[in-house]
Amino acid sequence: VSFNAIDSALSSLKNCQSYINSGMDVATQVALDLVESFNDEEDVNNMEKVMLEYATMDRELNHYIKAFEETINQVKQEKPENLPDLENLAQEKFLEMESMNSDSDLQRNEKYMYFKDQLKEMKKQYHGNDTIEQIDEDLAVTRSQMNFICPITQVTMKRPVRNKVCGHIYEEDAILEMIQTQKQKKKKVRCPKMGCSHVDVKGSDLVRDDILRRLIDSQKKQ
Repeated sequence: VSFNAIDSALSSLKNCQSYINSGMDVATQVALDLVESFNDEEDVNNMEKVMLEYATMDRELNHYIKAFEETINQVKQEKPENLPDLENLAQEKFLEMESMNSDSDLQRNEKYMYFKDQLKEMKKQYHGNDTIEQIDEDLAVTRSQMNFICPITQVTMKRPVRNKVCGHIYEEDAILEMIQTQKQKKKKVRCPKMGCSHVDVKGSDLVRDDILRRLIDSQKKQ
């Protein structure tokens, strides 16, 4: 197997990862829809099983990619006279990584953690131990307390994202544009929420807030 063939294979594997990520996003939305429409708990649990299957595939792909990348780097550094069997070397590394797998790896998958977090919030909003009337009342209170206005655009958000570091929420396009602009100037981005002391907002710290988006959509329909 040549270096070019491996580079091509790695590129294909990384494309597969994007499909897995998309699948996990869809599974999360379906699970939230099920909770919102008071579906059977078993259906929601099935979506969690789907998420764990995706997380398993993601872990396996990561190991394949890492095994091949490490093999290539190792061979390039050692520069042997005769090129070894790269596929076999990579397979050995892959099996070594897979042998150290544990269930806790899957629980730590970022998209699975996001799924669990959003599901918990959704259940709290729509279910709890309350009656339907109390839930509607609670949602009304939540809506009045929650600010739907983006601190950057000063208009109601359409695609809110939450900063994992300070907890503040912004319109996705607006904050990403701000980060990009400051990056070009080689400057850090201070959280645009007034009074926040966080001075280094990064794109990697932003997560979609699907619960808030649903509340905003729900308010628009009223």
